[in-house]
Amino acid sequence: MIKPTIFLANPDELTLEEVIIRFNRNHEPQEALKLVRDQCLQSDSSDVMKKGLEFLYINGFYEDLPFLIQKNKKSANPSNRQWGEVYEIVHIMLKKHQPHKILQRIDRLKVDGPALRWLIEFIKMTAYLNLNQYNKIGNFLAINQPMLDEINNRLLVSYFKSRSYQILLTYYMMRNELIMARKYAYRLLNQTQNNTTKVNVHIKLGLSYTFESYCQAMVHFREALKLAKQYNMTSHIYGIEQHNIPFISAQFYKVEGITSSDPSEQAHIEIAKGNNDKAIELLSGLDINSPFKLYYVGRAKQDKKILLDSYHAFIRQRSDFFFSRLPFNILKQMDG
Repeated sequence: MIKPTIFLANPDELTLEEVIIRFNRNHEPQEALKLVRDQCLQSDSSDVMKKGLEFLYINGFYEDLPFLIQKNKKSANPSNRQWGEVYEIVHIMLKKHQPHKILQRIDRLKVDGPALRWLIEFIKMTAYLNLNQYNKIGNFLAINQPMLDEINNRLLVSYFKSRSYQILLTYYMMRNELIMARKYAYRLLNQTQNNTTKVNVHIKLGLSYTFESYCQAMVHFREALKLAKQYNMTSHIYGIEQHNIPFISAQFYKVEGITSSDPSEQAHIEIAKGNNDKAIELLSGLDINSPFKLYYVGRAKQDKKILLDSYHAFIRQRSDFFFSRLPFNILKQMDG
């Protein structure tokens, strides 16, 4: 653990807000951020230990979370132990693994206080999103603001609102309300210092131009890729290079020099080139387990029924009115 180079008087008596104010007063933002992070890891203040978990999460210090989680779980304070339990699940959630098990585990937790109750609902919502159950978003949004109003802490409310903006970005994009989606995207970019969040937001912004502008989409994908490479985010680099850029390139028929290691995106590229037989061959060896793959099969075969099945799958399985436009637009062209 890195120890702060600046020590605070009576640090274990300070709240996290006081720690942040004191460091921000005398240091540049990035230096202050790192000093607060170090204080979160060192302090024995019950307040700093608990809120420090959210500070580490919202600012992207994910590698430090396990240490502070265990510190809270070993605390004599029952409230700290509850926070440790909840953020242990938050840390698991970051890997997007086993959302069904996360839902089972979170339902067994008993917590006190409006902040942890809000977090429980957010974890559930994130697990549903990882299962592509976008229809659940409306339920979360209905309770989001009333639950935030119960939290009597401006710092936590600010952090939780940033989390909410990520949900709202997804929600409005799936509803095909792109002005609202982009509004929350830019709010996030202006507020966050978390580079993982910035990359994810730029990817969403890029995808939001699927039916409008190749150039605008690529501006955001290139920015996402630049950040991902700068901070060595290998899974994001792979996703952008092998999925997002090939997808948008094929969508706008700009596939010269474009390749992908993903067979479904290879098929999409071949469709854009007019090589439908090659696309069908690539898709024949795949498990057609998503509306996107169904869409590629329908396009390659020029099969209206399969395209209609894809359209209904986007709507029924994902409540996704944005990407349902993919098969819908092709059906319109075929009916021309």
